[in-house]
Amino acid sequence: MARPLHISDKMSLQFLDPLSTTCLTCGKTAHIAYHTQRTVTTLEGRYRLHLAVRRCTSPECPRHHRPYRPEAEGAWALPHGEYGLDVIALVGFLRYRRHQSLAEIHQSLHERGLTIGERTVLNLLARYEELVTLHMTDRERLQSLVQKQGSVILAVDGLKPDVGHEVLWVVRDCVSSEILLARPLLSEREADLVTLLKEVQNVFSVPIRGVISDGQKSIRNAVTTALPDIPHQLCHFHYLREAAKPVYEADRHAKKELKKQVRGIRPIEREVEQQENEEGIITRKYCLAVRSALTDDGHPPLAAPGLKLHERLSLIAGSLERVAQGGDLPSSLEKLHRLLTKGIAATEQLWPDVQAGYALVHRAAHVLTNVDHLSSKEVQQQYERVLEEMRHHVFPTALFCQMTATFLKVTSSYWPGLFHCYDVVDLPRTNNDLEHVFGSTRYHERRATGRKQASPGLVVRGSVRVVATIVTQNNHFSGSDLAPRDLAQWRALRKQVDYRHEARREQHRFRKDPERYLRALEEQLSQRKMPSYARLSLRSPRMSRYPAFSNFQMRLMKRSSVIFLSGDPEVPPSTLFHV
Repeated sequence: MARPLHISDKMSLQFLDPLSTTCLTCGKTAHIAYHTQRTVTTLEGRYRLHLAVRRCTSPECPRHHRPYRPEAEGAWALPHGEYGLDVIALVGFLRYRRHQSLAEIHQSLHERGLTIGERTVLNLLARYEELVTLHMTDRERLQSLVQKQGSVILAVDGLKPDVGHEVLWVVRDCVSSEILLARPLLSEREADLVTLLKEVQNVFSVPIRGVISDGQKSIRNAVTTALPDIPHQLCHFHYLREAAKPVYEADRHAKKELKKQVRGIRPIEREVEQQENEEGIITRKYCLAVRSALTDDGHPPLAAPGLKLHERLSLIAGSLERVAQGGDLPSSLEKLHRLLTKGIAATEQLWPDVQAGYALVHRAAHVLTNVDHLSSKEVQQQYERVLEEMRHHVFPTALFCQMTATFLKVTSSYWPGLFHCYDVVDLPRTNNDLEHVFGSTRYHERRATGRKQASPGLVVRGSVRVVATIVTQNNHFSGSDLAPRDLAQWRALRKQVDYRHEARREQHRFRKDPERYLRALEEQLSQRKMPSYARLSLRSPRMSRYPAFSNFQMRLMKRSSVIFLSGDPEVPPSTLFHV
């Protein structure tokens, strides 16, 4: 007897029927085969859905006897889902727009009257990422978008959280700012990247007018192989950062030596910490200025943190020198003045090479910026003159000689891809926009989880998480927006992500207990080599279903199979089933 169904007074009833009474494939009548029910929890309350399911009765039809469920069911929830699509949309909004942690989202849903577990919140967040990715990477949507543009310009880059992990590769259109493809790969091989680029080329029927990437060799070779006749622009930012690396290292070394010399600010601050007179206040402000200069770091290739520190400390020392010329300095400021003067004098020999190196880098960057909007040929001619001056320059020191040699070597490597951006419209000089996508994803993940570095999970779910993170910042999705058009496509995407999750779980199991992990693999391999009757005898829980075998016989079979597998020649296979 079936269990009676008790429906709460607060649960609303909804009756859903298929839109068509005929089979969508053969056109013949599809009769109602059965009725089913499911409960869906939405932001407005709990609903009991009564569904009428039809089936085609024609034996010749490919969809013979397959269920035909109401189309409106997909607007309520995902298959086998307990919570509605509006709840999934709210979870994604709270995560990627409000930057709430799982515990905070769980609390927010409880305040709305939803009874839900914290682990379920994590599952709903995963469903949100998958549904948003399906919506944004829908081929029909992207096809119509690029058809209006008439062409695409590809930006290619990879995100690798740590050594040994997978690499998340992203292909983005520079014109529409849409992510065309995001996929984790096991390596950075040229063959894998060629497959990605060819997939993008085959999906979209519009021409590819250009490609922008960094100077990684595998990317260069992949673009040459997959897109041989398309201009490949190399990022100017990555080029200058690599070419100016000796300059930045010399600047960092000089900064470190200068900071060593000016240690001793804290004792001076302690001396005037309790003084409330004007002299103490002014001394504390001078010390704060020094501390502000010491803690201000720059970013390569154009920022020079060491030169900036040297310049600022020189200004502070000059200010104290002018005050000293007008009268006696207070004892605390006199100590500060001697400290700064000593540090600047001790590192005086380190700065000329750094200044000359950064002058070289800034001049090259000014030519590449092309403020006069010259053609690629004219910019190339100007840059060749700059490089020619470097080659014939008389180098005062070995360090400056190393700086220029590295700059010329890196320039020779990047030269074929430095000037396409001046002739191809909308082809950017740098790949910073795609780098910003990665940075924004890490920033939002850090705000929600507290992790400073990109987690390995970002690569595992990166193909859906990067899209969901970026898109949610500018778009607010409702439940109807997330309803998948093709459930098979959603299941395939989820299967791909779950496969990578399972691989990561296997790695965790090995780290937790290596011996147990390997022992399980050995048992699986041993069972593969067993005869079928031996494998059957080892599965005692299944054998207990068959009353023809007593417990004594089952124990005997298991014991005999172990003896047989051990290789004892005195135990023939026939004795395994002998009673």
